[in-house]
Amino acid sequence: MATTKLWHIQGRLKDLVDYVENPEKTVKPGLQDFFNVFSYTQNPDKTADGQFVTAINCQKDIALQQMILTKQRYGKEDGYIAWHGYQSFKPGEVTPEQCHALGVELARQLWGDRFQVIVTTHLNKEHLHNHFCVNSVSFKDGSKYNFSKKELKRLRDTSDRLCREHGLSVVEHPHKAPTRQVWLDEQAGKPTRYNIYRADVQQAIDCSITGRGMVQYLRGRGYIVDSTEPNLKIRLPQYPHFTRLDTLNPQWTNQGIEHLIYDRDDLISSRSKPPRKPDIPDWLRDAYQPQKRTTKIYRLYLYYCYQLGILPKGTTYRPVSPQLRADLRHLDNIERQTRYLASRKIETVEELLADRSEKESQLEALTTQRTKLQNKIRRASPEQKILLRKEKAEVTAKITALRKDIRDSKEIEQRSLEIQNTLDRAFEAEHPRHEKNNRMEVNRNRGR
Repeated sequence: MATTKLWHIQGRLKDLVDYVENPEKTVKPGLQDFFNVFSYTQNPDKTADGQFVTAINCQKDIALQQMILTKQRYGKEDGYIAWHGYQSFKPGEVTPEQCHALGVELARQLWGDRFQVIVTTHLNKEHLHNHFCVNSVSFKDGSKYNFSKKELKRLRDTSDRLCREHGLSVVEHPHKAPTRQVWLDEQAGKPTRYNIYRADVQQAIDCSITGRGMVQYLRGRGYIVDSTEPNLKIRLPQYPHFTRLDTLNPQWTNQGIEHLIYDRDDLISSRSKPPRKPDIPDWLRDAYQPQKRTTKIYRLYLYYCYQLGILPKGTTYRPVSPQLRADLRHLDNIERQTRYLASRKIETVEELLADRSEKESQLEALTTQRTKLQNKIRRASPEQKILLRKEKAEVTAKITALRKDIRDSKEIEQRSLEIQNTLDRAFEAEHPRHEKNNRMEVNRNRGR
């Protein structure tokens, strides 16, 4: 099973030449990275003293200099100066000789007709892996290597084909990794979509005595479940794409889930009772009506804070609904926006829009004032410039504050719509009969 990846290295060729001639010099980080990659890929401690290093379309000992000459020949010394890639194998699946031979063959098929490449095999990890250092400029016609999604697919497909030809395993259904922000949020313990999915699926397994019962449990929580493929897929209504359960946990294949359910010592449902919701003040009880939009934006925010467990202060309640739990990820923004409305005594959308219009007028006036001050500074004496620059700095601070307020106002307007949609989805999941009756009523009205 081989995994592959490729990324660029950027910088100026002149800096690279200087660095090659004198490695002790300090150069730009991008060029440092290139030289480091070139040195790293050929590290004798990792390549059995250079035994597993192969140069394609260049000589191994002077490969870097030859790559530089190619760039100089075609006058393409800036921008992306090289590409660094790897091919990694499952531990114990290949020998060092097989790993290197596959890497060399992969490089020849992908780049051998146009580019200079160094292929090295690193032996310092349990998983043997190849590194590729590819010149960004073609020695054949001077064109730059154009990396794209199509090229990435060609890299993966070629590697998979070579693995199959040699009787090695491949990743049959690769899944897309989460974004870096999602990954960081998950590491911080924030309720991202995926760890909410994991918690709810685990709860469904624990509370069910059959696989069908688990599916029904998830649907009762508001999930859309797709059982048409070999392994179950789920999503919440607000997300367009499904997520396979076995990508959340390798054990959660259909067969694995059946084993987890039937192998339990106690098959009696152990569904725990959710923590009690905090009491909502009487004056907030009508702040939200299912499928009905409200302009009372501050009351809606407060009602939502109660539903999320933010209010009252000190409560340990956390919402059961996955739709509401997903928004706990944005807890800081919701609290900040609630304070914004409270501090400015904004109750309705109309008051929010009026407040924003006033701030936009102030911003325009201050921007004009700052422009005039800048013109005065150009013509002022040195003593006057000091005073004028101080005045300009004060105006700039006011402009910055106003822009932040305007940005917050727009976010509040948008989030108020998202809050109502989220509450609607949570209500529909908790009251499916109400939603069914509501649809029937809509259909009757359409027929009149």
